[in-house]
Amino acid sequence: MSKSIFRKKSITKILADCASGFSDAEHSGGSSLKKELNVKDLTLMGIAAVVGAGIFSTIGLASFNGGPGVTILFVLTAITCGFSALCYAEFASRIPVAGSAYTYAYASFGELIAWIIGWDLLMEYAIGNIAVAVSWSTYFVNLLEGFHIHVPLYLTMDYYSAFTAHEQVLEFTKNHNLAAITDTIKEANIAWNTAPGFGGLKLIANIPALAIVVGITYLVYIGIRETKKATNAMVILKIAIVIAVIAIGFFYVTPANWHPFMPNGFGGVMKGVSGVFFAYIGFDAISTTAEECRDPQRDLPRGMIYSLIICTVLYILIALVLTGMVSYKNLAVGDPLAYVFNQVHLTKISGIISFSAVIATASVLLIFQLGQPRIWMSMSRDGLLPKIFSKIHPKFHTPSFATIVTGFVVGVPALFLNLTIVTDLTSIGTLFAFVLVCGGVLLLPREAAKAGRFHLPYINSKWIVPALFILCAYFFRNGIIGLFDGTHNKDDLPFFLFIGLSAVLTVLAFVKNLSLIPVLGLLSCFYLMTELGYTNWVRFLVWLVIGLDIYISYGYEHSLLGEKIAPWHKQAKKISMIGAILAIFVVVVFDPQESVTMDVIYGLLGFALGYLVVYSGAALLFSVFQKEKAE
Repeated sequence: MSKSIFRKKSITKILADCASGFSDAEHSGGSSLKKELNVKDLTLMGIAAVVGAGIFSTIGLASFNGGPGVTILFVLTAITCGFSALCYAEFASRIPVAGSAYTYAYASFGELIAWIIGWDLLMEYAIGNIAVAVSWSTYFVNLLEGFHIHVPLYLTMDYYSAFTAHEQVLEFTKNHNLAAITDTIKEANIAWNTAPGFGGLKLIANIPALAIVVGITYLVYIGIRETKKATNAMVILKIAIVIAVIAIGFFYVTPANWHPFMPNGFGGVMKGVSGVFFAYIGFDAISTTAEECRDPQRDLPRGMIYSLIICTVLYILIALVLTGMVSYKNLAVGDPLAYVFNQVHLTKISGIISFSAVIATASVLLIFQLGQPRIWMSMSRDGLLPKIFSKIHPKFHTPSFATIVTGFVVGVPALFLNLTIVTDLTSIGTLFAFVLVCGGVLLLPREAAKAGRFHLPYINSKWIVPALFILCAYFFRNGIIGLFDGTHNKDDLPFFLFIGLSAVLTVLAFVKNLSLIPVLGLLSCFYLMTELGYTNWVRFLVWLVIGLDIYISYGYEHSLLGEKIAPWHKQAKKISMIGAILAIFVVVVFDPQESVTMDVIYGLLGFALGYLVVYSGAALLFSVFQKEKAE
């Protein structure tokens, strides 16, 4: 089994299957995706995916923690994304297929890793879109408030936030600590108290979030041409507004606000890494449109790189304006751009910003809703998902069933989930995808440059990476030594992994003469993962293990590259389900966590690990038994 789960699909096979349209014709009556996109469309799609909620919301908290020095974080994150973008571009030029990182991993690492990355991309596109839909709802409601249109709070908020706020108000009131009740808690409590209910159940849901998901899903469903037109219009509008805001804001900048540049040191700057990286997520999504590009090997790499450069320049200028107009100490607000213009009495600009935020987040939602169905379509073509996911609509030439499922996967949770949990999950999932893409490039055979096609420049890392490793080890020696003084805790575990990976890659770079750009991309992305905290790593592990269970239960058995499955496979699955139930029972009974959220997380982890462990044991016993029986 170990060999079969790492079976690779050659680039030649991938391109041949795509050219023949084997899956499209088989499940869709001969329909295929329509080639509509050029480099301008791809660049605008990249900007549409990147410039969204981050520039209007998360940049505020990042500026509060890092001060004006947050511009350094934008540059560092852009460089990190740049390394990854170049690796994506290399893959896109060699494998111009809709599967994005999933297909790239299938060609370089094998089927199991391809499944993992396909499952991981669900975090970036679908779960990330939940966060975008929730953000869009907030901006839309605020825009309506500006026109004196008031929507009941219980129709614009998630159930968990309202319930938690109600419990907090009761607790603070009981302890006579009314000063601890913030405006946010008050609003959520009002939503709870005014919501209609049935017994103890309250009718609280984020209706605008669901509405925008339904509308965007319909637009994606009816065709790539309509999606392209809507995207281009929204991007041109929001970029024009952002440039106008930057130009006006510079007239109100007070240079004294830029001093000190890093008031909380480099550590304070890095506290905003999750939010800032979330602001860059999306440039890779355009790689899922490869089969709808007129010349994907030329235009996809250009579109990704052009969009990343434009967005980086805009982000840096916005950060400078933001921290220059008011003190960084005042930027811990949900809508920092609108806030700073209110502070200088330009309230009309605030209204324009609110409108721009609605447009910006809608365009992000559109691109991610476009990308996720195409990932599922590619996985279905390979047999790892049911065939219906690769069905192409005969009239609209879109993956119709996968698009509808994506709408449900995003729309229903958007009714009930809050923003905090999904933002961090999206960041760590995307970084993991970048790590594997950069690693995959290192496994590709070197090719000579070809005219009209992007080619990743080769720079020998034999001496550069070891020199950087020694240099970083020297500058961060105190922190590294502190990891081994016996006082470290579980939160340091991700950084331990980073040090180990860095050491291994340093040796490999020296011995194997690895290409510099993918090595730096891999290391920088993995380092950013270490900054996201232990809890997010646990959540990420739970997500991946659940994905492995699904692969064992369905993908391994139905893979088109697979052979006939032995009878013990199904028997092992039945036994492993019993083990999973026992595992989750043990976790729930003996779990020492006090947090309800962590109880659920560890419960899911117990279930998933129980399934994997017992399946592996049962599979081994069955295979040994059958071998002895044959002898």
